[in-house]
Amino acid sequence: MKSISCRLSAAILFLPVLLLSGCLFSTRKLPVPRVPLVVHTATPDELVAQLNQRWAALDSLNATVDIQASQLKTEVGEAKDYTTFRGIILLRKPGMLRVLGRVPVLGTRMFDMVSDGKNFTLWIPSRNKAVKGSNALKKKSLSQVENMRPGFFFDAMAVQGLAPDDLYSVVSDSETVEDAARKHLYTVPEYKLSISRRKPGSQQLTPVRVLTITRDDLLPYQQDLFDSEGNLETQVFYTNYRDFDAGKYPSTITIKRPLEEYQIVLTVEKVAENIALTDDQFQIKLPEGTLIQKLE
Repeated sequence: MKSISCRLSAAILFLPVLLLSGCLFSTRKLPVPRVPLVVHTATPDELVAQLNQRWAALDSLNATVDIQASQLKTEVGEAKDYTTFRGIILLRKPGMLRVLGRVPVLGTRMFDMVSDGKNFTLWIPSRNKAVKGSNALKKKSLSQVENMRPGFFFDAMAVQGLAPDDLYSVVSDSETVEDAARKHLYTVPEYKLSISRRKPGSQQLTPVRVLTITRDDLLPYQQDLFDSEGNLETQVFYTNYRDFDAGKYPSTITIKRPLEEYQIVLTVEKVAENIALTDDQFQIKLPEGTLIQKLE
């Protein structure tokens, strides 16, 4: 051990000599990342104000999407990809949600899920079965499926503004990404908006969300959401923004649920905001004889 330590010390001492001597070296080119032509600057207050304005302007949303789900087994490095199917997602503030999935080719209902923000119903016609429960998970089950709740769809489809008691901070950062097709590196300047809340009766802050906002257009392209215990519960990635009837909206939304090890990719075909959605559009009339399972 002593001889190894001596050799390391000698190497560290010898390195400055090599640098100063001007010999025994060669140079090579490193890729220089390209920067965006336009980089916007915003203060933390301006970022929050913009987020709040977009959320306040949204009343409802109607989206037609292709849904591709994957079950991830990270410990063994495997993923099971399910067949892509067409879906309709309806959303109305403050918490109304409907997600309807259709069987590929046939077009019949694969599943139908509605939520009023507090409770939900999931109907699976092929099994003549419905699942009902609270949006808030009160008791975790050994079954991953039973731990799923519809709130993450709502959170993913519309980036919400801040609540009155939310605290926030912003840091400026950058990420280097590679365009494999063009063999270029790109620097993506960004803001990271961290939102937290004070734990009751304590000075401890509990993380709520972290938004990553690109500075070329000041739009969110990643949202990390945490549960009440501070665990990373949902990751949402927003890519390929396009001009829809709703204005600029991501054409691909990737939802990752690390704790349950599954992923959902939504490819947005159509999306419209603030169209009239009635209460009955967020209700399911279950056929007589449907088996109902209640979750805590």
